[in-house]
Amino acid sequence: MTSWTQRIFPAPANARASVGLLLLRIYAGSALMEHGWAKIQNPMHWMDRGGDAPPGLLQALAAVSEFFGGLGLVVGLLTPIAAFGIACTMLVAVRKHVGHGDPFVAHGGPSFEPALGYLVTAALLMLAGPGRFSLDARVFRRSAA
Repeated sequence: MTSWTQRIFPAPANARASVGLLLLRIYAGSALMEHGWAKIQNPMHWMDRGGDAPPGLLQALAAVSEFFGGLGLVVGLLTPIAAFGIACTMLVAVRKHVGHGDPFVAHGGPSFEPALGYLVTAALLMLAGPGRFSLDARVFRRSAA
């Protein structure tokens, strides 16, 4: 019996999964690059607006992981490393938001929903890999999906 997805998308399941991973990588990576771009302009001091800012080196690592990790996701190059850096950064961001009492979803105010979404996306890409439509698959001749 043919599933509805196989009727709509006749490609093998692993090709469909790779298309899904490609779309997720492009979406999340582009958004992370946009978030990271402003931070990369002043990497050591982008959080200096409050009294509880982390040291400049940690701010720079977060800026680099968002911008260049996002770029890595978009093209699918060194995806596990990029995703790990993003996951570490987003874990700290979630903790910071929760520590400030921010809700999961806020309408117009700060929340930890975006950081948690990027954390889950990074975890998925670390576990599933970048898929066959990635530079990792071309360069290293492997992909998980």
